[in-house]
Amino acid sequence: MRASLFGCGKSMMGARVARMFRNFNLENRVHREISRDKPRTAPRYPEPPAAADPGPPEGEVGINEKNAPLLDHLRALYVESTDPAEPPQSSSQEAAEAERRPLQYSIPLHQLGMMELTDVPKGKLTLAEALKVLGSHQQQPHTWPAEKIAQQYSLELRDCKALLHFFCPFNVHIIPPAKAQTKHIPDS
Repeated sequence: MRASLFGCGKSMMGARVARMFRNFNLENRVHREISRDKPRTAPRYPEPPAAADPGPPEGEVGINEKNAPLLDHLRALYVESTDPAEPPQSSSQEAAEAERRPLQYSIPLHQLGMMELTDVPKGKLTLAEALKVLGSHQQQPHTWPAEKIAQQYSLELRDCKALLHFFCPFNVHIIPPAKAQTKHIPDS
């Protein structure tokens, strides 16, 4: 291994050379900068002559003074507040239970660490039920029409028709190759 002129590696040599150029004639440059005349500051805007005390600005005249009639009205004021009466819990719980339906089809979620559902609100579907409905309607549209699905899952007919019309998750379109000479990935 060859040593450089200063006994350091190449990176140290570059740093030393840079430091030499940076510190070259530093003292003279500092003295020249200190002795240079400093720029003058801009003159300040002349202040208006001090007039007699004009008093508080408009609008602040009566702020700091006590107003006795207003204080008397404030002392006479008495506010009483109460919480509104809450409806009985039992009737709302019964109504909520009446508007729920048991699950038709579910996925075991306890394996994933999630709580399993036992029922859902009427007019709603779980994801598993929606996939089951869409798949069964697509495979057998005559045995699973929209009316039967709406009745079995407690859905509105227009929502069920919209679901079956706009959601098609199992449609697979295979586009044939344009040329017979295109390369295919061999099946393994």
